[in-house]
Amino acid sequence: MTEDLTPLMEAIGYRFKDVRLLEKALTHSSYANEGKGKRECYERLEFLGDSVLGFITARYLYEKDRGPEGELTKLRAAVVCEKALCSYSKSLDIGRYMRLGRGEAHTGGASRPSILADMYEAVLAAIYLDGGMEPAEKFVLRFIIPEAESQRRRQFKDYKTTLQEIIQQNPGERLEYVLVGESGPDHYKKFKVEVHLNSNVIGKGTGHSKKEAEQQAAHEALRLMGYE
Repeated sequence: MTEDLTPLMEAIGYRFKDVRLLEKALTHSSYANEGKGKRECYERLEFLGDSVLGFITARYLYEKDRGPEGELTKLRAAVVCEKALCSYSKSLDIGRYMRLGRGEAHTGGASRPSILADMYEAVLAAIYLDGGMEPAEKFVLRFIIPEAESQRRRQFKDYKTTLQEIIQQNPGERLEYVLVGESGPDHYKKFKVEVHLNSNVIGKGTGHSKKEAEQQAAHEALRLMGYE
């Protein structure tokens, strides 16, 4: 069994010290119930993985987004919903390695969204127990970051244009975006921007591009002005 999981570990990007944890994460209750003797299934790992996933995702969104709690909650729900987790599992081809009972296998359990989503969380928990938070976070962010960006594009509002239109209603007002800082490695920089109205700071924003930071600054300005 251990050698059979080598391609999956390569896809996951983590090599287990205790491969039995991964085997357990891939074992459905139907398979465990059919076997002789006591076999553990993925359900306890899925319980733990759900909490680990929630923490890593919440921290990432807290550090990445300056939006209010309501927006962060909606975004978190979108990137860890069953549909999203199922897609993450499919990209790793987890269904191919599932251990299912005969009945579950016959009825298409290996492609069932609910099982694929649960097993993603179980695999995450297995990584966390085997290697700690660092590889678990790496595993999660690999999927969460692009999905969050995709969700943001779908929900995107051009806050800069909205703010500009409001300010232009008062002739003589001057709006300016000022880069006040940047940090992080070249491939993952974080920019800090202030939006100034006649030299007064009316909003601040951060992002992994100057444009994104400017949008966040405009968004904050709109909220402070009562338009959001």
